[in-house]
Amino acid sequence: MDRLAPKLVTVFGGSGFVGTQLVQLLARQGHRVRVAVRRPDLAGDVRMFGSVGQVLPIQANLRNEASIQRAVVGSDIVINLVGIGHESGKQRFEAVHVEGAGAVARAAKAAGATRMVHLSALGVDKAAEVSAYAKSKLDGEAAVLAAFADAIILRPSLIFGQDDGYTNLMGGLSRVLPFMPLIGGDTLLQPIYVGDVAEALAKAAEGAVKGGRVYELGGPDVETHKALMQRVLRESGRNRPLVPVPAGLAKLGAGLLGVLPFKPLVTADQIELLGVDNVVSEAAIKDKRGIDAFGIAPKSMDTVLPTYMWRFRRNGQFDRDAENGTGLTA
Repeated sequence: MDRLAPKLVTVFGGSGFVGTQLVQLLARQGHRVRVAVRRPDLAGDVRMFGSVGQVLPIQANLRNEASIQRAVVGSDIVINLVGIGHESGKQRFEAVHVEGAGAVARAAKAAGATRMVHLSALGVDKAAEVSAYAKSKLDGEAAVLAAFADAIILRPSLIFGQDDGYTNLMGGLSRVLPFMPLIGGDTLLQPIYVGDVAEALAKAAEGAVKGGRVYELGGPDVETHKALMQRVLRESGRNRPLVPVPAGLAKLGAGLLGVLPFKPLVTADQIELLGVDNVVSEAAIKDKRGIDAFGIAPKSMDTVLPTYMWRFRRNGQFDRDAENGTGLTA
């Protein structure tokens, strides 16, 4: 695929976990990048991802359509990465994932953007009946395609990487808990590296795949949730028993903790999601709507996790068991 001439790309949510990876790629490819965020005063570090003036944080709120329209003026490509894992205050699933996503697509179309890329989540079609999060993401995809028929939708599985919200949370908990609660241990997951997701987004923005389609992104490893937690414990050098927790009891606990004034470790909705397999569908594989459509060989967890999970070991990168090489500690 021939590289596009430098374009103006507006990335909503470009200062987040996936966004920072994507913005760096786009800048290296020579594009000018607007990073649309609610608090641009807190996103000044994204300027360092490009040369002087190449990357610019600007203000936009998906609950304010006028701010979205201002953010995309003159944009050749618009990418929406904004998503929330739980509801809080005015940040509701419907407002962000459905109404906000639709507003971005409408604004992109009105601004004359040639491409629109939207980040959703794998398995939302299967989990929509049990999860408000999944239903809102699925409805958001429909809202995007209704406004921008040639939009490209990407559905990644659980995304892992140095600053992710899963392996780092589990690693942190393993340092303080005598055991690890296990919810949905038999559920299948297909984690994908954040760098591979960013590369797929960048290639979609450059026209590497057909528009108006939904692509499912998964890594090379398919594991049960139990096996994934065991992997995290090994990489963290922690010897902790896994204690299965029934979904009903877990939801009760999540409800009680949900009244506390801080970010919940897990919500009842997320517990429902943990009961639904999160792997690339056979239909996507058959129709060539997987990671291979982008010409990407996804990195394995074996390759990536050791580069950052050492921080959860008792003695960091120096913590290795000379006798058996496992590095497991209490």
